[in-house]
Amino acid sequence: MALWGGRFTQAPSERFKNFNDSLKFDYRMAVEDVEGSIAWALAIHQAGVLTKDEYDNLLAALNELLCEFEGGIEHIKDESDEDIHSYVERRLIEKVGTLGKKLHTGRSRNDQVALDLKLFCRKNTQLILKGITTLQQRLLEVADQYQGQIFPGYTHLQRAQPVTFSHYLLAYINMLNRDYERFDNALKLMRTCPLGSAALAGTAYAIDRDALAKALGFAEATRNSLDAVSDRDHVIELLSAASTCMIHLSRLSEDMIIYNSGEANFIELSDKVTSGSSLMPQKKNPDALELIRGKCGRVVGALSGMLVTLKALPLAYDKDMQEDKEGLFDALDTLHDCLDMMSMVFEDIVINKENVLKAAKGGYSNATELADYLVGKGIAFREAHEIVGQTVLYAIKVQKALEDLTLDEFKAICPVIADDVYAILELDSILSKRDVIGGVAPAQSSVEIARFKEILDSRS
Repeated sequence: MALWGGRFTQAPSERFKNFNDSLKFDYRMAVEDVEGSIAWALAIHQAGVLTKDEYDNLLAALNELLCEFEGGIEHIKDESDEDIHSYVERRLIEKVGTLGKKLHTGRSRNDQVALDLKLFCRKNTQLILKGITTLQQRLLEVADQYQGQIFPGYTHLQRAQPVTFSHYLLAYINMLNRDYERFDNALKLMRTCPLGSAALAGTAYAIDRDALAKALGFAEATRNSLDAVSDRDHVIELLSAASTCMIHLSRLSEDMIIYNSGEANFIELSDKVTSGSSLMPQKKNPDALELIRGKCGRVVGALSGMLVTLKALPLAYDKDMQEDKEGLFDALDTLHDCLDMMSMVFEDIVINKENVLKAAKGGYSNATELADYLVGKGIAFREAHEIVGQTVLYAIKVQKALEDLTLDEFKAICPVIADDVYAILELDSILSKRDVIGGVAPAQSSVEIARFKEILDSRS
């Protein structure tokens, strides 16, 4: 069913109709379209457009549609209607006859789609917030389980200084917390209701728009009709937040892929999130993580596409804006699936304690500690840095770890080194000394784990 045509003498070509119609993807806003129509029916009834009987009949029919949609909406995309608005209106007319044609009084598809999309974004943002929280909870459980587990820390993919696995996971929990705040802020920015803005100049009927906004769960009505029908900032904000979150998930995936490799063998992934090779029977591939890493590109691509679509778009509504949905829908679906899959990855993850301890001890990761030791002996840090570099060079030559050098070997390089050097080169000592906010000391990890438990509990 077309919602226009009186001014036309010919029907649109089938090729144009296929190119123009959006029902194949905007059917996903079916529930939101009916919810908006229910609120609009009440608004125009209160404005005197609908009688009490007409309002009651429309409300009953719209609620019937909502009940039908509870059984699924996938079938809608195969209908021949132009978009979800025309589909709902056609179904309404089938139920109540010509009365169904009165519902659109004072309303345009421009403010209707702006509302539907904003309602859809609100609901899906809430789902994403739950998904982030679930993943944070899972990572926190693993961090709690492995408190004090020494783990190699890296810069430039070179072993740098020892950390703990808990501290490592808390880094990603912090990233996800910023992601949560970004989505939560996007939700707050979706507080205004565009319905009642009509096509671009505002409705001509005496609608109480603030009451209408509150009926739909918004804080207030939009304050400019031109802006309201053309505003897609919330789409950009969600795609930006989704892109940042996917980048974090991609980085975590990359780490886990490396740590799961035969060369590192720091962790073992569950059979539930890995697959085998059709040729090589020994293979156990980290496909879940590789797919998360790969799907980051499609989410970032959706953001790029939306930015380019809106660039230089004149006010007010233009059909270009129909391109706001497919990328957004796919991006939000992708992020939701990736959050869920990453939670599954960490359900049965196992740490190879011997290998991570060996790696943490290797690579002369206690060299900085030796430099700090020399500073404590009165040597300037730059000079201490040079001395330790020479010591590492010697240790590599004789194929020893720093802590395995004899005191005579130490003194041959720097006479101020004494027996007390060995205690400070121990990994436990290195960790415990960094007992500052944000530091790697196990005591600090305990504080952070407790803090995040409170944060996540407060969201429930």
